[in-house]
Amino acid sequence: MWELLRGLGGRDLLDIAIVAYVFYRIFLIFRGTVAAQMLAGLGLLMIARFVSREGDLHTLNFILENFWALWVLALIVLFQPELRQALAQAGRSRLLQRVFTEGSAERHHVIEEVARAVEGLAAKRIGALIALERGGGLRTYAELGVPMEATVSAELLASVFQPSSPLHDGAAIIRGDRIAAAGCFLPLSRNVEVARTLGTRHRAALGLSEESDAAVVVVSEETGAVSLAVEGRMERSLKPEQLRVRLSEVLGARQSGGARRSLLAGVRRLAVRSKA
Repeated sequence: MWELLRGLGGRDLLDIAIVAYVFYRIFLIFRGTVAAQMLAGLGLLMIARFVSREGDLHTLNFILENFWALWVLALIVLFQPELRQALAQAGRSRLLQRVFTEGSAERHHVIEEVARAVEGLAAKRIGALIALERGGGLRTYAELGVPMEATVSAELLASVFQPSSPLHDGAAIIRGDRIAAAGCFLPLSRNVEVARTLGTRHRAALGLSEESDAAVVVVSEETGAVSLAVEGRMERSLKPEQLRVRLSEVLGARQSGGARRSLLAGVRRLAVRSKA
């Protein structure tokens, strides 16, 4: 072992580090999903193949050998959702987001209109689901809804999610400074660790944030609580000021010095009140 370690060079260590990081990211993606159980099943098949070969179990060994001859296709079929998620995460670099995101003034306007709409809907306990496109496109999901191509405004968003509206149960997708579509269907989260208390809207928000880099805002119909789903994580019970700050951070909208100070001051006041 010592001779083996002494023979390792700088390139070998770099190679090992890259492979270890890749496997680490894969395990993070698989953790808490059905894919983790399937991965354990493939491990059992590998052990069975070794046992059949060493124990001269010819029939079993023949079956397993033919299965592993097509293992690449089997992995693509079994882990297709996870592979899509891994490729989507690979494209979520800050450089790409800076290239494909809109101007900061435009983003600030969208954030303000969304925050105002969410604040009004939360006060009336009207459920809402709003997805804000970032670097990755959401055209696939927008095509499943009703095209709008309307300028983002708090009043329009509030009217979309009124209980009497036929678009109430779907999601509104925002691209740039436009509402691309409403009444859209989003994929539900496949994470088995998701709390059972989460409703369909929250699971849909998590599902889209797992498959894309979108920021998804949710208003609970039962409690009026506001949540934000980003990169497969859910931030719950956000106040209006906190939502503005988080959306500004996630979407990369630069705030003026006065606006930033007022937002931070509002968050601090909320923190002091919660401690009291």
